Amino acid sequence: MANRKLLNKVLLAIVAILIGTVMIIPVYILVKVSFSDPGEILTQHPTLLPHSFTLEHWQEVLASGNLWEPLKKSLIVATSTTVISILVVSPAAYSIARMSRKVKYIFIITLFLTKMFPVVGIALPISITFLKWNLLDTNLGLILANLIGQIPFMAWILVSTFSSLPVDLEEAAAIDGGNKLQILMRIVFPAAGQGIAVAAMYVWLNSWNEFTYALYLSLTTRTLPLTVYYYVQRGGFFQQAAYSTILAIPVIIVTFILQRYLKSDYLTGAVKG
Repeated sequence: MANRKLLNKVLLAIVAILIGTVMIIPVYILVKVSFSDPGEILTQHPTLLPHSFTLEHWQEVLASGNLWEPLKKSLIVATSTTVISILVVSPAAYSIARMSRKVKYIFIITLFLTKMFPVVGIALPISITFLKWNLLDTNLGLILANLIGQIPFMAWILVSTFSSLPVDLEEAAAIDGGNKLQILMRIVFPAAGQGIAVAAMYVWLNSWNEFTYALYLSLTTRTLPLTVYYYVQRGGFFQQAAYSTILAIPVIIVTFILQRYLKSDYLTGAVKG
């Protein structure tokens, strides 16, 4: 039995290493290309390990004038979309989670139905409406467009999160004299911190990588994914790699910040008795 458990752990570790390697290699190649001399990459048999190092491509990107404004716009839009989604969805998702099972399922199915509409089919009517409202090519317009898709997505995650919280937590806090707002702010939302962090991370990543709405709603100041797309069209091979590497850096930072909340024993000890 002990040998079988050890074998399972070894096999699981091997599978995890293989999956991690498959996921890391494309990112590694991307970073390598952004720091490599053209002669090392544009050969018949390019090597996996780096043999030369240059900052020329990064210097071209930093000096192009096409980085800081798109980076700023992407950060503002993604962060604002995430914050607004949390403020709007958290109370709503909690209310849905505490409804009867039949009513809660109706809400969940409705959330699923909203995700069935293709973004391309929504983006054009939104762009026409935003043109009338003078929201075209503004951060606010792009934030509102992102919220259309991200609010149902976050609500779907948080309804499940709040449904998994034991009602005993709230009952114990109410017995201790806490009112509804105090229970929500001091008990429920902190206990749901793991689910809120996961939802926030996914919403931020989705908003950061969003392309369709940015294509329709951004005319002069593009987002960073849109800038990478235009460089792909122009064929700037090494600049593409540098831009794409920069695009991945905030993703790594946000994931690193939020991963401390992703603990399987987050609710351990929350309910006593």
